[in-house]
Amino acid sequence: MESPGELSHMENGVSKAVIGKESWNNGIRTAQNMSTSLMRKKSDPMLVSKVRFQMLRQFLSNLQEVILGTKLAVLFPAIPLAIAADFYKFGRPWIFALSLLGLAPLAERVSFLTEQIAYFTGPTVGGLLNATCGNATELIIALFALYQSKIHVLKYSLLGSILSNLLLVLGSSLLCGGLANLKKEQRYDRKQADVNSLLLLLGLLCHMLPLMFRYAATPSIFIANSTLQLSRASSIVMLVAYIGYIFFQLKTHRQIFESQEEDEDEEKAVMGFWSAFSWLVGMTLIIALLSEYVVGTIEAASESWGISISFISIILIPIVGNAAEHAGAIIFALKNKLDISLGVALGSATQISMFAVPLCVVVGWIMGVQMDLDFSLLETGCLALTILVVAFTLQDGTSHYMKGIVLCLCYTAIAACFFVHKIPAPLGKYTSS
Repeated sequence: MESPGELSHMENGVSKAVIGKESWNNGIRTAQNMSTSLMRKKSDPMLVSKVRFQMLRQFLSNLQEVILGTKLAVLFPAIPLAIAADFYKFGRPWIFALSLLGLAPLAERVSFLTEQIAYFTGPTVGGLLNATCGNATELIIALFALYQSKIHVLKYSLLGSILSNLLLVLGSSLLCGGLANLKKEQRYDRKQADVNSLLLLLGLLCHMLPLMFRYAATPSIFIANSTLQLSRASSIVMLVAYIGYIFFQLKTHRQIFESQEEDEDEEKAVMGFWSAFSWLVGMTLIIALLSEYVVGTIEAASESWGISISFISIILIPIVGNAAEHAGAIIFALKNKLDISLGVALGSATQISMFAVPLCVVVGWIMGVQMDLDFSLLETGCLALTILVVAFTLQDGTSHYMKGIVLCLCYTAIAACFFVHKIPAPLGKYTSS
C-alpha cells in the first residue's frame, strides 16, 4: 500500500516532484522557511493508511499534514469559535481575541504550503512565493483596514510589525543566543544585515519626507494634497527598490541569503502541487475572514479592555500573528545560528517596510482612499530610532547577550509609550470625494 507521501507524488507525477524537490533544495531557502519549519511536526501515516478509497485516503493524508502537522494545532479550534462568536453575536472583544489566536497557526501553515508548492515550481518562483506570502497575515489585515478606511489601524499594525521584528524578535534572539552560548563567540555574516539595513534606511527616508514636508510648510497653506502626492511618488520608489532587492536576492547574489542550515534528513514534498495550492487558497480565505473580524472589532476590544488601539495594533497583533516565525528565530539563535535569526527579523522588517507599506499606498490610490506615508511624529520617531539602534547593534558582526537586552528594553520602552497613548494621533479616516 502506498504511503501518503507517495500518493502526493503520484498526483503530479513522480519525476516532476523529484525534479522540483532537487531544484528547490539546491536553490535559495530563506531564513523565514527555516524558522517556521521548527514549528512543524511529522504526522503518522498509519492513521490514514487503512482507508480503503484512494481519493479519500489522499484527502485525509493532506488534511492530516495541514492541520496536525504543526505544533500550533492546539490553536485551530479558535477559528470555528471566532466564526461561531460572530454568528451568534457574542461580545465583540471575544471575536477579536479568538480571531487573533486563530491567525497564529494559519500564518505558519501558509509558509508550509508555499514551501510545498516551491518543490514543484523551482527556486525562483518558490522564492517569489515566499517573498510575497512571508507576511501574508499582516498584509491582509492592512488591506482590510484600508478597505474599511481605518487608516490609523493600518499604519499602526504595519509599524508594529517592523518594530516587533527589529527589536523584539532580534533582541530576544540575541539575548537567548548569548546566554546559551556564553563560552562561544557568536558571529554572523554582515553582508545580509548591511543590505537590509540600507533598505530600511531608504524606507525611513521615504517615511520622513512627508512628515518633514508637513512641518516645513507655511501654516496658512493647505498641503494635504501635496503630502499625498509625495507619499505616492515615494511609494513607487520603495516598490522599485524592493523589486531590485528581490532580483538581488534570488538571482545575482543569492549566496548571501541562502540558509546555511544543513538538513539531517533529505526533505521531500509531502503534498502534490494542486493539493498544496488548493489548501493555500483555502487558508488565505480563512485568514481574510479572521482579518476582517480583527479589523472590525478592534475598537470594541480597545474600549472593553481599556487598552489603546495603538497598543493593540503595534504590540499585540504583530506578536500573536507571527508567533511561529518568532519562536523559530529564537530557537536558531540558541543553536548559535544567528544568520538564520537575523534573516528572519531583518527580512520580515524589510518586506513590511519596502513592500507592504508602499503597496497599501498604491492600492489606496487605486481605491480612492487617501493613504499616505505620514505616520505622525511619535510613530516615525520610534521607527527612526529603532533602525538606528539596530544598525549600530549589527555593525561589528559579533553578538552577545547585552545587545539583546538593549533591544528588548527599547521595545519595552516603546510598548509603554503606546500603552499610555490612549488617544490615537490624528491619522484620520480619509476617503476621496
